[in-house]
Amino acid sequence: MQVESEYLPLYTNYGLGLTTWSPLASGVLTGKYNKGNIPSDSRFALENFKNLANRSLVDDVLRKVNGLKPIADELGVPLAQLAIAWCAANPNVSSVITGATKESQVIILCISNHFVSYFVWTTVLVVVFLWSNQIQENMKALDVIPLLTPAVMEKIETVFQSKPKRPDSYR
Repeated sequence: MQVESEYLPLYTNYGLGLTTWSPLASGVLTGKYNKGNIPSDSRFALENFKNLANRSLVDDVLRKVNGLKPIADELGVPLAQLAIAWCAANPNVSSVITGATKESQVIILCISNHFVSYFVWTTVLVVVFLWSNQIQENMKALDVIPLLTPAVMEKIETVFQSKPKRPDSYR
């Protein structure tokens, strides 16, 4: 099921939004796995995550991540910030939640700029349980959102080919 397309009437008619999990795809979209190496202090080095690593670090996925790197470079931002900003820029997303494997990373981060139609405030809602250098870097994704012009979004779509196909009917 493609929640992006099948639930579209809920987003457009009622103002509901998606809460997205793992905008960095378990660290894959940080670029740290691009050479096929698994850093010893990373999530995929943990015994419980080796199966996920085998499914996530396939050539097609790494090729797509490598294809995003020039776009991030063109914008002058790290790949991780581009990934988080891309999720938050989706008009059908109300929250972006990240997870961490180390205390030096963010535990929970909710970014939302789509509560405007329902609530009074027009700023971004941020919930964090741990402040670190990593969270400070990831929070800079908020500054990347305005850089995601339609042309940049089309470049990302060309690489990732993730845009859902809308059904002819919702019945």
